[in-house]
Amino acid sequence: MLQVITIENEFDRCVKGLEKRGLEGAETLLKEVLMLDEQRKKLQGELDEILHESNKLAKEIGQLFQQGKKDEAEVAKTKTTKLKQNSKTLSEELSNVEVSLTKHLYNIPNIPHDTVPPGKTDADNEVIKVIDDNIPDLGSNKKPHWDLIEEYDIVDFEIGNKVTGAGFPFYKKQGARLVRGMVNYFLDKAAEAGYEEVQPPVLINEASGLGTGQLPDKEGQMYHTEANDLYLIPTAEVPITNMYRDVILKEDQLPIKHAGHTPCFRREAGSWGSHVRGLNRLHQFDKVEIVQIADPSKSYEVLDQMVVHVEELIKSLNLPYRILKLCAGDLGFTSVITYDFEVYSAAQEKWLEVSSVSNFETFQANRLKLRIKNNGGKKELAHTLNGSALALPRIMAAVLENNQASDHIKMPEVLHSYLGFKEIRKS
Repeated sequence: MLQVITIENEFDRCVKGLEKRGLEGAETLLKEVLMLDEQRKKLQGELDEILHESNKLAKEIGQLFQQGKKDEAEVAKTKTTKLKQNSKTLSEELSNVEVSLTKHLYNIPNIPHDTVPPGKTDADNEVIKVIDDNIPDLGSNKKPHWDLIEEYDIVDFEIGNKVTGAGFPFYKKQGARLVRGMVNYFLDKAAEAGYEEVQPPVLINEASGLGTGQLPDKEGQMYHTEANDLYLIPTAEVPITNMYRDVILKEDQLPIKHAGHTPCFRREAGSWGSHVRGLNRLHQFDKVEIVQIADPSKSYEVLDQMVVHVEELIKSLNLPYRILKLCAGDLGFTSVITYDFEVYSAAQEKWLEVSSVSNFETFQANRLKLRIKNNGGKKELAHTLNGSALALPRIMAAVLENNQASDHIKMPEVLHSYLGFKEIRKS
């Protein structure tokens, strides 16, 4: 979340940034935050004075009793009782103001980077780079992946629908091997790039969801187990970043680099059409996530490195791709800047999003109380970043569609040793 001191010192920039996102009433909302913070400081000051006076009187009462001045001691005790009552009232008022202030801050999104383009929807995103000279000519007999997976019997949506529900497919035979092979390949490439692999839990508590900003913003999109008050993760970013909640890191520990593979769970709003058909949108899917915790002065260098890492992965699969800088209106709640990667699906003749790489600057770290202690002993909030490297379903869809032939589907060469086969054929 935003720091109050940032809102106070950079008020105009914060207002303009939130308005750029399309947030209505931004100026009024930020003024309410500053007003609540003033109330908090006033109440805290009054409470501190009362506590100081109470402590002072407690010492005096002991001395008066020792001196045999019982009447004076009783008068002081009466004052202490009244101070305690006032202290209780002020503590309750302070707690209410702090809750209200935190609630306000939790509902304010991050301020976009100055380079983030204006705009309201994905139609306003800025295309940074396009590599499309390898789009295959599939001819008139091309098939979308939902036909291919049925023809080659490698993914079964009907069984998934019976066992769980829509959006929970079964991967079978060479389809299951392809998922496992891609996961292992992506993890190995992350390891080569210096990321330490972790396998985190897929259930998180409320504090973790609040820490990385999924709560309260995306509460309706997350699966919730009421009996234990736990949430299924929408991405490995959440548990991995929360490893460092309430942690103070030393400067020489940075950057911290983690990669993790998990299933991801999202309660997407139901809709119809080819854009959500087959593997295009699922409620459960596998993804390899890369996460970094960086020194604020170096986080944009780290962002560039992460973008290059994702780009190299897509290149190695020989998929046409493009990189977009998201406009302010399409930016995630917690992000300062995000680059999306899309691969071209030759049979569907459309671009499919397969990765987002983002810098959150101090937004998550402020919620997490994740700080850095530099060599001089000064503490400051860290910067957090993450990226999909990569999300499997749409990558799989593009691999299947772009490499189809009349009686088989070729596999990218970099995956051959991971799969144990070079092409998918009918069994």
